[in-house]
Amino acid sequence: MFTIVNGTYPPGLGEPLNVIISANSDPEVLVDSTFKGGFQNYMLSAGLSTECLGGNFGSKQNASLDATHRNETQIGVLRQNYGDPYLGACKETFDGGQHLRYWRQNSTNALFLAVSVEMSLDKQHDIVPNGYNLGRDYLVGNLTGIQIDSRNVSNATVFTGNSTWGNYTYATEARYVSNLLNQSSDGVNHYITVEVDDYPAIDGLVAVLTVKILERPPGVKAASPGEPSAAAATRTASLLLLSSVLLAGAGWLLL
Repeated sequence: MFTIVNGTYPPGLGEPLNVIISANSDPEVLVDSTFKGGFQNYMLSAGLSTECLGGNFGSKQNASLDATHRNETQIGVLRQNYGDPYLGACKETFDGGQHLRYWRQNSTNALFLAVSVEMSLDKQHDIVPNGYNLGRDYLVGNLTGIQIDSRNVSNATVFTGNSTWGNYTYATEARYVSNLLNQSSDGVNHYITVEVDDYPAIDGLVAVLTVKILERPPGVKAASPGEPSAAAATRTASLLLLSSVLLAGAGWLLL
């Protein structure tokens, strides 16, 4: 439940994977896209956009989410857009703000997010005091319309509410769970700036989001429960194409 960050001091520090979008969510939400209500459109409803001008201005991190223990590189980074979905991420790059990295767990299709609030570029994007807990709770708050006090959440705390973007309305249930992370500063990247008074860097809670699409644009149908994701459909098409090529090759050899 920690990312793998290269070049930390001391070595081996990581950032908490403090938000999970459950595989029980509507399948469209788990697809990394702005189309058809996908993950990026859902995040736009929380005020987060892809990197400034499509660039990649930060280092990439890895995470291990499956039983194979294979390290996977982050899919991407989203940044607070300050109300401007096109250029607002550029402001976050320079001035700081909410920031997240995300991965897919291949065995379940769930999305794992490392969310924080970071300082400005001239401060090397260090994490603000209490920045991991705040990043998680700002995200949950923006998706549910509820202002959350990070010091008043605990295991089994639940928030529900709606958010909207691009003619899609999402219903989010955020359930805080313990035992996935420790309430500690041990192993936490930027722990020196994140610790506050007698509080450790992270409170040990993960927000598990279950997301349903309540409204879609006219003419857009919901995905069927058994309908494959875009990635699965692409893999299937590739396998069919490969089979066709092999069969055609076998026929040519028989001639």
